[in-house]
Amino acid sequence: LVCTRLISELFLFIFAAGICSVAFACALAALRQDDENFDSLPHALLHLWKIVLNMLSLTAFDDMEDESPALFVAVAIFIILTGIFFLSLFVAQLSSAYQATFDDMVGYARLNRGQIVVATMPTVPEWKWRNWIASLSLDSRIEFGEGDIGLAGGIQVLEPGSTNPTTEEKVRRFAGTTSREAPWPNEEVQSEENM
Repeated sequence: LVCTRLISELFLFIFAAGICSVAFACALAALRQDDENFDSLPHALLHLWKIVLNMLSLTAFDDMEDESPALFVAVAIFIILTGIFFLSLFVAQLSSAYQATFDDMVGYARLNRGQIVVATMPTVPEWKWRNWIASLSLDSRIEFGEGDIGLAGGIQVLEPGSTNPTTEEKVRRFAGTTSREAPWPNEEVQSEENM
């Protein structure tokens, strides 16, 4: 799963670098210069790929700088584009593809666990299942805080108060009757300008 997704990103990178190399090779072959390494499209493409793969010697760059500064500038722009921009883009593509693959793997693991539970369910005796459901107390209300009784149908999990500190209370409480016929009290809404 990981290899198939990452290989597609590798092919995208090679394709983008190839298109950039062909474009630069066409431009360098059309440039008025006397370097025999860039006098035709195939030669220019070959030498640009040697640059991408770091197979060209440094003396070739020195000769290029002395003979044709315009060619040297164009090759330097090509190196920056392929060596920095495309490589950074490739790393970002691999990172996001791996994250998506990891999320899929977590989903597949959950599906496999669910499959195991479904396969195991017929082997559990009915009385054991009913006792377990009764031990969960799903029909009793859950206490949100001290004296604050909430909804039924859940399992209460206690955590330290320092785990998720809140500076502002999100639950609004109003004094008075709880009758449905009674109107809601008026709230004073503070705008950001008043703060």
